[in-house]
Amino acid sequence: MPKEIFQEKQKRALRILKHLMKAYPNAGIQLNFATPMQLLAAVIMSAQATDNHVNNVTDKLFKKYKDVDDFADANIRTFQSEIKSINFYKTKGKNVVNSARIIRDDYKGRIPNDINELVKLPGVARKTGNIVQYRLYGKAEGIPVDTHVKRVARKLKLTNHIAPNKIEQDLMKLYHQLNWGMIAYYFQEYGRNASPARGKPKDNDPLEGLY
Repeated sequence: MPKEIFQEKQKRALRILKHLMKAYPNAGIQLNFATPMQLLAAVIMSAQATDNHVNNVTDKLFKKYKDVDDFADANIRTFQSEIKSINFYKTKGKNVVNSARIIRDDYKGRIPNDINELVKLPGVARKTGNIVQYRLYGKAEGIPVDTHVKRVARKLKLTNHIAPNKIEQDLMKLYHQLNWGMIAYYFQEYGRNASPARGKPKDNDPLEGLY
């Protein structure tokens, strides 16, 4: 099969996005939160954990911890014990509390809106930073690449890479920046419902014939 030239791939990528937007009009973040700091904490905790599990933990946790000061004033060991059912709870607990302290002390209590500043926070890599930046500020400087996005992008032949940063770069070249903030959510819905890693799909494949 001849190699797909970039312009053809870009047109196919746009058709894929249009089909996904139609199939999953309610795509969006599934983590529950009420404040910016709760969002950051939830996204940090969601790494290698399901959104449902994190939501179950934060349902009680976020009644106690609401704003930056609440998290910054937390005892790290106590906080760790409160999230101990989540994978890597010791590291995540320490990162959440220390991030809150940095935000309080260095950013006047406001989560930074620049990706280069966000990734300086403990536990915040580009994926987390991209999610938080877009949800809080409507600004996208990249595309969050999680396991769903990685698997779907490769399945759809939009990238040949395995490293998330390289997959992100490939997707950023294919899509207009206006779409960067939502692409991950559409890919996640597709991955969960029409193309799961395990088990039978819940939905018919809305992208049949496009990969």
